[in-house]
Amino acid sequence: MRIRKIMSKAAASLLFAALAGLFTTAHYYSQRLPDVLTAEVNAEVHIAEYPEISLCSGDTDEIFPMDADRATLSLFGAIPVKNVQLKQAEAPTLIVGGRPFGIKLLMEGVMVTGLGDVEADSGTSVCPAAEAGIETGDIVRSANGTVLTSNLQLQALITKSGGSPIRLSVQRDDSSFETVMKPVFSEQSGQWKGGMWVRDSIAGIGTMTFIDKETGRFAGLGHPICDSDTGGIVPLHSGEAVPIDITDAKRGEKGIPGELRGRFAAGSSFGTLDSNSGCGIFGALNEESFAEISAESREFKLGYRQDITTGEAEVWTTVNGDKPQNYAINIEKIDYTSEDSTRNMMIRITDERLIEASGGIIQGMSGSPIIQNNKIIGAVTHVFVADPTCGYAIFAENMADCINK
Repeated sequence: MRIRKIMSKAAASLLFAALAGLFTTAHYYSQRLPDVLTAEVNAEVHIAEYPEISLCSGDTDEIFPMDADRATLSLFGAIPVKNVQLKQAEAPTLIVGGRPFGIKLLMEGVMVTGLGDVEADSGTSVCPAAEAGIETGDIVRSANGTVLTSNLQLQALITKSGGSPIRLSVQRDDSSFETVMKPVFSEQSGQWKGGMWVRDSIAGIGTMTFIDKETGRFAGLGHPICDSDTGGIVPLHSGEAVPIDITDAKRGEKGIPGELRGRFAAGSSFGTLDSNSGCGIFGALNEESFAEISAESREFKLGYRQDITTGEAEVWTTVNGDKPQNYAINIEKIDYTSEDSTRNMMIRITDERLIEASGGIIQGMSGSPIIQNNKIIGAVTHVFVADPTCGYAIFAENMADCINK
């Protein structure tokens, strides 16, 4: 009897240990696997980075029916570890980018980049904008009912106000409000002032990631264009993508980011820019540029996040000349659950040619497409200042989701 009790306790202990182990394993995978998967209809779905994980839904283990929108990821086809949302889509064929382009953006409204006191005729200092509740980073959309498109336009309204209150429509993050600002006469300049500095445009260099061969729309950068003073995403009113002549690639060093240097080609244009979002900048090529780039560039299918695995890959980028070259990299980490949609992978440049030319990842290289297993799977987005051979990359799938929005 005593032996039976001992055996029963041992069996219970083993069962408890097994259940605890299963719970720990399920939790481990649940924290690392994606919440959403996109796959082609009736295609077998595997997580390349976790070959022990399979997708089960409906009547089959790996193939889901047309109407499925939820499925279970399981370990070795037996242990459920996570429920995921399924999206079904045909992976598009994309024209690979890798070439740099000049970015010219006009803002939608004007962005407040700083506030300052104005010395009034009474000898006191006051900031009219601050008194009106305006803060750095706000977007002033209109003044006295006039839609603002430039800094000069706003300054003219303030100068001609004669001190009369000006009604402003202001956007802050995702909300808007109306306020009234009363300009102050500056003894120093002899003009009416609002006590704020604003910006209406921005220019820079980025790299095209891919072009949709069906529509001629393109994606670049892989991260939003943000104001250098406020850090806020620049609201886009209109923009232009222009060819750029690369004159130099300043090498990146530990603690000192490198950068592509070049000049905008005068009088020519790739096309228009119409969206500046969290996943990059997007626009449409003109017919001439689309035909030229299509004729001399390769095509790859879009790779979904589950297609990506750590290990060898290539980045296509341009650090000299006018044609992109492919360089060897290593994907060191994949983060399916990152809250930052632009930092889905950690990559390392391993190609000595690129390290010699640029030191690794440099500013202006953002958007350079990453190819693995003949699919476009991502784009470079950030460099590690402490080690320019390393940086972050975005899933190409994230950019493809935004290209037509």
